[in-house]
Amino acid sequence: MAVNLDPDLLSILVCPKCRSEFRVDDEANELICTNAACALAYPVRDDIPVLLIDEARDTRAETESASN
Repeated sequence: MAVNLDPDLLSILVCPKCRSEFRVDDEANELICTNAACALAYPVRDDIPVLLIDEARDTRAETESASN
């Protein structure tokens, strides 16, 4: 299921933790922070981004294990 967000909205959204831009992960239905040091993945539920740090998934551990 693809993330269905207005491009204008997506252009102004930033990570609430570090203020970096997002990239869209349509496969996981998430917005991923583009800052490698942060790299939190925020869920998009019913076309609404849930930008709560407590709801975000840390993708850094996945990236580190994939590189080993």
